[in-house]
Amino acid sequence: MALVSVSDLLFKADREGYAVGAFNANNMEIIQAIAEAAALENSPVIMQASQGAIKYAGLEFITGLVKLAADQYQVPIALHLDHGTDFEQVVKCIRSGFSSVMYDGSKLPLEENIAMTNKVLEIARPIGVSVEAELGKIGGTEDHVHVDERDALYTDPEEAKIFVEQTGIESLAIAIG
Repeated sequence: MALVSVSDLLFKADREGYAVGAFNANNMEIIQAIAEAAALENSPVIMQASQGAIKYAGLEFITGLVKLAADQYQVPIALHLDHGTDFEQVVKCIRSGFSSVMYDGSKLPLEENIAMTNKVLEIARPIGVSVEAELGKIGGTEDHVHVDERDALYTDPEEAKIFVEQTGIESLAIAIG
């Protein structure tokens, strides 16, 4: 079974009233365990790789292992780049076969975040790769993105409206606390 996009998984889950788990895929054993559990539950799953996991395991290995798991376990699996802050890294993941990417431009001014997100969308949409974006800043460190507590901001609903209108993004991570 080929990898599926996160958008496809989430739209179906929304229509049918269930959730889809997203789990960090850092190595072969974790990927096998996630796929086995998904198969046992006959449930779709999102395997996500952070920039750190890609650096640790290697882009080709993560992509190859998740594709193999999708073929072997016959459940819908999406491979998602989580918190991709570097445009070149996002493009490499798309070229490698990721079915979904998150472009995290949350540290950028709104206009620049919109422009970069649109740049990612121009590459991803024509080939069926879903894109998630991020708006707002949550304090702490996640996937090499560090935000001091004093700089943490809830997502402004008006900015979110502008962001969605100007990008057409279907999946938006927001800061709610």
